[in-house]
Amino acid sequence: MKKVITAKEAAQLIKDDSTLMVGGFLSCGAPEKVLKAIAEEDIKGITLICNDTSTPNKDKGLLIQKDKLVKKVITTHIGTNPISGQKMQSGELEVEFYPMGTLVEKIHAKGSGLGGVLTPTGVGTILEEGKKIVEIKGKKYIFEEPLGADVAVIYGTTVDKYGNVKYHGTSRNFNTSMATAAETVIVEAENFVDEIHPDEVVIPSIFIDYIVKREEC
Repeated sequence: MKKVITAKEAAQLIKDDSTLMVGGFLSCGAPEKVLKAIAEEDIKGITLICNDTSTPNKDKGLLIQKDKLVKKVITTHIGTNPISGQKMQSGELEVEFYPMGTLVEKIHAKGSGLGGVLTPTGVGTILEEGKKIVEIKGKKYIFEEPLGADVAVIYGTTVDKYGNVKYHGTSRNFNTSMATAAETVIVEAENFVDEIHPDEVVIPSIFIDYIVKREEC
């Protein structure tokens, strides 16, 4: 059985200056309770890897708006959260942008033990600045390195006591990839059950270290 912990205990696993991956597309599939607990801790200087910075006062937005909690965000867009833009313009927040497909493939590469990925997306634009360009059969590709994290905090629609995870609809989004690419993985379970049928498992228990029951947060 995986170790079941509280949201506060999960937040205390996040250390200053560490790298944190967070699942979710805006608030869909975001581990809301754990993120709230992280925002309440005295944590500083983390690098946040996420699809977006959500909106103010919600999930990932709670981390962005807290002073000095996040020093850098690696993401695909910040347009839904004006606080992210304000902090970027003032120099309080470093923002590293990637196309969505590129970001998820960098995470896939880490989770799969690959040395990186080649993508044609961004060739000839500012996205290739400082990157290695590889030419194959006359076509140019940007070489992107794998992207991992110290801790990943993800969401699961249903999680069993062993740590197996299943999803409803699009809530799986970035969660499935991030589960493979971090040293420690915490899943926030919307529903906690004794066992999930093997045919319904999306993330096997081997990838999960800790479980937080959402209803007990």
